[in-house]
Amino acid sequence: MNKLLPTAASESYILEIAQTVFNTEIESLQQIASELDAEFAKAVQLVLESSGRFIIIGMGKSGIIGKKIAATLASTGTASFYVHPGEAFHGDLGMIQPGDVTLLISNSGETEELIRIIPFLTWQKNKMIALTGNPQSTLARNAHAVLNIAVAKEACNNNLAPTSSTTATLVMGDALAVTLSTLKQFMPEDFARFHPGGSLGRKLLTKVHEVMRSKDLPICGSDASFRDVVSVMNQGRLGLAIIIDNDQLQGIITDGDLRRALNNFDNPILLKAAEFMTTSPKTINQDEMFSVAEEIMQVHKINSMVVLNEKRTVCGILQIYNF
Repeated sequence: MNKLLPTAASESYILEIAQTVFNTEIESLQQIASELDAEFAKAVQLVLESSGRFIIIGMGKSGIIGKKIAATLASTGTASFYVHPGEAFHGDLGMIQPGDVTLLISNSGETEELIRIIPFLTWQKNKMIALTGNPQSTLARNAHAVLNIAVAKEACNNNLAPTSSTTATLVMGDALAVTLSTLKQFMPEDFARFHPGGSLGRKLLTKVHEVMRSKDLPICGSDASFRDVVSVMNQGRLGLAIIIDNDQLQGIITDGDLRRALNNFDNPILLKAAEFMTTSPKTINQDEMFSVAEEIMQVHKINSMVVLNEKRTVCGILQIYNF
């Protein structure tokens, strides 16, 4: 018998369905959070005390979530990777070494592919953490620690498709990763080393001299005329001029300084650079981290900084325009 195609639904009804999903999953997470107990602490200690890796194993939807948990753990300082339980019996069990701790994910706790791995893990003396919605299951009974992710209801309208349970699995994995990361005092710089290709990695691993402009700097002396300063700024195309006498930084003139000079002086064309420059501009060492420079520029609401070398002479200009 063919089912009738759904008729057009009102916007309010569509939003009501979506909000119900959110609310159901939020309630599930709140319930699980309130029931966290010593088993979670035991699981964390098992990983901390291990000399090996943290191996994540799951089948189907649990496996998909398991891959994400493994990736989060690996990027936050806990050596981890995912093993497919089906492939494990075709050679991948060799990926699990003595000393490794395993996280076995199964909502029912009776997933056949995972249960078949237990004898091998027992023989090899691997510690097992069960992440399951059934604390009385075969998986839970054989585990050294049990993380209960039982939910009252799936967010699926038929209460069938893994929704609330997979969200709970993911968040429990995040809780493990963040707890381990915190206890290991994993810092932003450590995170950046594992993400050198991302924006955070570039920000935290990049030094000022790698991104500054060092060639054809717009430089003039403190006795330069107003007209000469404007000419230098136009040629430099940085919106500023660096004022240097005898290799020592005296100040900086920006577009803002030019506008103020035009507004505050009757005949600005007669001014010398020293008369309208900004003295004591913000500077930074060329070997400082780019992230430090960015923070200083954000605090002082500036988009340009003069860069100095170890001899305290000007070697570049750093500019950021994203704030």
